[in-house]
Amino acid sequence: MPTVPILMPQLGESIAEATIIRFDIEPGQQVQADQEVIEVETQKATMGVTTLCEGTVKEICVEEGETYAVGTTLGLLEVTEEEVAKTGVETLESAAEKRSAASGPRDEEKNLHFAVDDDSYEERAPVVEPSVRGLPVPAGVKGAHYISPRMKARMDEMGLREADISAIVGTGAGGRVTVEDLEKFIDYIDTWPSSHASPMRLAVADAMRRSWTRPLATVSRPVFLDRVLDHRRQQDPKPGLTLYVLRAFAIALSEDPRSAGYLIGERIVHPRAFDIGVAVQVDDGVMVPVLRNVDTMTLPQLTNNYAEMVDRARRRRLSEEDTSAGIATVTNFGTFGLTHGTPIPLPNETLILGLAAGEKKPVWSSEVEAFVPATVAEIAVTFDHRVVDGGGAGLLLARISELLQTPEKL
Repeated sequence: MPTVPILMPQLGESIAEATIIRFDIEPGQQVQADQEVIEVETQKATMGVTTLCEGTVKEICVEEGETYAVGTTLGLLEVTEEEVAKTGVETLESAAEKRSAASGPRDEEKNLHFAVDDDSYEERAPVVEPSVRGLPVPAGVKGAHYISPRMKARMDEMGLREADISAIVGTGAGGRVTVEDLEKFIDYIDTWPSSHASPMRLAVADAMRRSWTRPLATVSRPVFLDRVLDHRRQQDPKPGLTLYVLRAFAIALSEDPRSAGYLIGERIVHPRAFDIGVAVQVDDGVMVPVLRNVDTMTLPQLTNNYAEMVDRARRRRLSEEDTSAGIATVTNFGTFGLTHGTPIPLPNETLILGLAAGEKKPVWSSEVEAFVPATVAEIAVTFDHRVVDGGGAGLLLARISELLQTPEKL
């Protein structure tokens, strides 16, 4: 019977590999066309690999927990000639015939250095290691300095970056970390407890490493939340505090978009739409679904869109389009009881706004000439100092605070 491969699909424009999470099939099982048969995880989401046609599972060619490149053969289906004719899928047999016809007869005299014994050649699914690997390091030791070409080559072999070796004490000239230092350190931590870093964790690590190549700064100020909380009690469904801040943030940026510019060479590129992401905590990292045109949406519209996005994020069902092209991010670290924070923006964004936990504090009221209780929280903005100065960031926070005092207008 003809054989049809189950291939690792292109799961996103910038995604080159995915990790096998679970098999929903086994050899000998009958499957239908477009049936989800394998669950895979990319750096951004968990997705299902589907079949192209109806058939019987002949073989599973990969292993759970391993990472494979796009185009890898994950499994094989035995199908009927009728199914091939109906769906038009390409079988392994027809693909081999096309390759043979295209290559033509081999010229043994001209290709001696590249001759391949076809009978002994066997296709195997290439295992691709994750592109970013973290390394646990002990605290309290000095950092690395200059990296020699030999050391850099060894790091490349091991998939390490400069940040991974920053805790190693160098014994070379001028405090340089040598290959011997690295090997000794690897041996030293070899018996330490460790765990596998998920694609999500590696994606967050890579994004934060790239973000930190810029000069980032954070400023903050207190904001009064009592009017927002009173307004929220009257709404059904009730918007979260994050959405009030998100809406005020978008309005403030739309009024003066210079803070959201992005420096490219000698140009500052300004946003053409106020699409803002919201950080959502998941099991092993953070996902940032992007809400579109926040400056033109009402709070009820945002509430519905946000609830749907958060649900999809926690189920790892966000598409690349759902997480791309944001100009800034809002994160509510106050949900963890934190009263202060310095969030880091994504590499493609200049700004991130953080909301801390609200606290009841005595505040002087000039109206009653006495201290009265008020709910106060800190809002902080981290920004690319090449684009925004502290004064500009402070004015942005002041405008957000002002907008939050009239929540009925948001």
